[in-house]
Amino acid sequence: MADWTDELRNGSPGRAWDDFIKRYRALVFATIQHYARDYDDVMDVFARVCEALRADDMRRVRSYLDQPEHTARFTTWLVAVVRNITIDWFRSRDGRRRLSTIADDMPTLRKQIFNAVFIQRRSHVEAYELISALSPKPLAFREFLAELRETYRAASAGRRGTILRDLAPPDLAPDELDSADPAESDERTRRVEEALRTLPPQDRAAVELYVLEDLSAAEIARVLGLRNAKAAYNRIYRALDVLRRHMAALGLTRSDL
Repeated sequence: MADWTDELRNGSPGRAWDDFIKRYRALVFATIQHYARDYDDVMDVFARVCEALRADDMRRVRSYLDQPEHTARFTTWLVAVVRNITIDWFRSRDGRRRLSTIADDMPTLRKQIFNAVFIQRRSHVEAYELISALSPKPLAFREFLAELRETYRAASAGRRGTILRDLAPPDLAPDELDSADPAESDERTRRVEEALRTLPPQDRAAVELYVLEDLSAAEIARVLGLRNAKAAYNRIYRALDVLRRHMAALGLTRSDL
């Protein structure tokens, strides 16, 4: 990381912030623009992000720097923070009433699921228990899962789809609810992390930003200081090829990512 970290640790948050935002402005904008297309929305969210990151002498950033060990690169952490602030901004602006209108044309059961999962942010299991308790007739869990999948498809369509997917609570994908084994999932995650650690730091950052954060090759090139999008693609696909071979040796498949 750059000199801004030393300035922050040495008690100069103003200078640290100037250097920080100069370095990461492109990444912050790219993350916001993944969710917002309207220029005014982008600028309003950018102002909110800057306010949140600069607050209390960059307290959030210092909390990352002060960790004895980091499970994610700083750029990956920053993208996650900006994404969460962006989602909170849209939730605050749109409010529950405006979001709930998206479900107006859904069948009754899907409307109930949408309200429980996207508006009340209940887990899938909690939503099932609540809806089945209020249902005048028995609701089989298999039927609920089928309607849950259709609700996700309907909510994810259109320009609000990206926002709504992230408004849902952290949970298993609908297709995995009835088959996931927590111990197996933890082991799979550990082995994927092991495979990722075999990559050089910049290659791992490129893969994480491309696969996990869904940034474009041009955006990744700007973030990592590469010549252009083609250079980013070359680095990403070489790294993915190495990663696939290492994963195969560990008994993992593409679906484990």
